Amino acid sequence: MAVHYNCAKCNDRLCMHKVPIFSTLDKDDLRKIMGLINHHKYKKGETLVFDGDPMDSVVIINEGSVKAYKITADGREQILYVFSEGDFFGEQNLFSGQASTYSVEALQAVKTCNLSRKQFQELLYRFPEIAVKIIDELGNRMTRLENALQTIGVRNVDNRIGGILLEFAEKYGTKNEIGTIIHLPFSREGIANYLGVARETVSRKFSQLENEGVIHSLNNKEILIPDMGKIEAIAGFH
Repeated sequence: MAVHYNCAKCNDRLCMHKVPIFSTLDKDDLRKIMGLINHHKYKKGETLVFDGDPMDSVVIINEGSVKAYKITADGREQILYVFSEGDFFGEQNLFSGQASTYSVEALQAVKTCNLSRKQFQELLYRFPEIAVKIIDELGNRMTRLENALQTIGVRNVDNRIGGILLEFAEKYGTKNEIGTIIHLPFSREGIANYLGVARETVSRKFSQLENEGVIHSLNNKEILIPDMGKIEAIAGFH
């Protein structure tokens, strides 16, 4: 069950400062729109939106991460996106009032900032720079989808494993003196659902990479990659 709270919880550090689409606004502008935003909290495993639900708001991830997925005709879960801090969804209803085209589930404890369609449209008219950032992000999202479709049709499983590790390194990686530590957003099964392959295939490939010293499992959720160049080569970028 979602827990609602307001911006009084943000104190002096406005949550909107963390959201890229609001990054061009100064503190005074942010405070002016603060009262328009509704906040929600969700526990790990809770569903934020079901496929086909009517949507009347744009949802921005303030903390945590979620997966957007569809159930295929044969009953499998196909993960479409992983949205993390600063990402948003619900943009398809901005002008058309379209229903959600996927379900969204919390991968961990999540906080969101919600703006109604009417409120968001008013912001776009008032701050055109927000619209530019949204267009830029939607363009990036379309490119990722096109790459994913190409990956499924053309690239082999090794390339796809390498590609998803690069994506996770960019979004969830932390560099230190021994390499890049990636906090995986979901399990081997989730990775398989993201790639559209069998769970056993992902487990086998991860074991192979570990045996070859390309990755090192630190625990169930974290892996260390000493040399990202090797991952780029596996992804087919070298």
